[in-house]
Amino acid sequence: MIKLLIVDDSALMRKLLEKIFNETGEFDLRIARSGEEALEEIARDRPDVVTLDINMPGMGGLACLDRIMIEHPTPVVMVSSLTAEGERMTLEALRCGAVDFVTKPGRAISLEIDTLRVQLLEKVRAASRARLRGTHRLKERVRHRIGAPPARRESEPGEGLVLVGTSTGGPPALELLLQNLPEGFRWPVVVAQHMPAGFTAALARRLDGLCAMTVVELDEPVVLRPGHAYIGKGDADIVIGRTAGALTGMSMAADRLYPWHPSTDRLVSSAMAACAPRRLIGVLMTGMGNDGAQAMTLLRAAGGRTIAEAEETAVIWGMPGELVKAGGAGWVLPLPKIAPLLRSLAG
Repeated sequence: MIKLLIVDDSALMRKLLEKIFNETGEFDLRIARSGEEALEEIARDRPDVVTLDINMPGMGGLACLDRIMIEHPTPVVMVSSLTAEGERMTLEALRCGAVDFVTKPGRAISLEIDTLRVQLLEKVRAASRARLRGTHRLKERVRHRIGAPPARRESEPGEGLVLVGTSTGGPPALELLLQNLPEGFRWPVVVAQHMPAGFTAALARRLDGLCAMTVVELDEPVVLRPGHAYIGKGDADIVIGRTAGALTGMSMAADRLYPWHPSTDRLVSSAMAACAPRRLIGVLMTGMGNDGAQAMTLLRAAGGRTIAEAEETAVIWGMPGELVKAGGAGWVLPLPKIAPLLRSLAG
């Protein structure tokens, strides 16, 4: 049984969440109606996972999360409203250590209960297997571990792309990765981060304020430029093509052939059709599932270079682990060592 603590000040939401989890028979449930009550329950019962409402009176969700991560580190799935302020607070929660998030239904709950049920169960089950060491105060803990970059390897002159795929635990991992790439990084970086629409724009704005590179959400066709990182728009796919000889990125409607969006497999496959594989570097980081593993394995076989995040730093070693199992990883590295290698490979 998974010991789960539900934290929400709304009686209606508590009842709904209890029903969803009780129906499975997989969860031993506890309930808290406030941040203060949640901290007492966590100290007493040490749950495996916490679902935490981001907007609560008194001690808010972010303040409660901060205390949880400091006092009793526990995998947390945030429950957020789909508003501009909710997006900002959710990204801050992910940075502070939350494993993942779900959004409350924007319409009548009865109309969206099936979607909410699937997302909640999937993400809470994944959170119960999460490695908190990869998220809790990630930036502060790992900066001192960043050593000298590997011996320099000459890369071919001309165009190239770095293709990054990530999911659960991705925002803080992207923060560390992109903060350690210089403003003049020679190759564009294109990111498929599994997220709903709306959140990727806020993520791009946050990263842009923290990184030397220019970081933008890719929501319309653009020529891909060095020194730029492009975050694929949520609930859509990001596809690489060519316009007048230049590599371009485009946001496309999500393809149902791919289960996760933005799809890493679709991103990498389209890049291989538009650019010589030897000019591509694939990076697969923390996330549940196997998105990206198949396409990056093919990329390596075709002469491209691929990097999988090591299990020791990944929140969920699903996506990178599948790449390693398939024999598609050229390097398997802890997160702090990926950016130095990219600087070496891309020049």
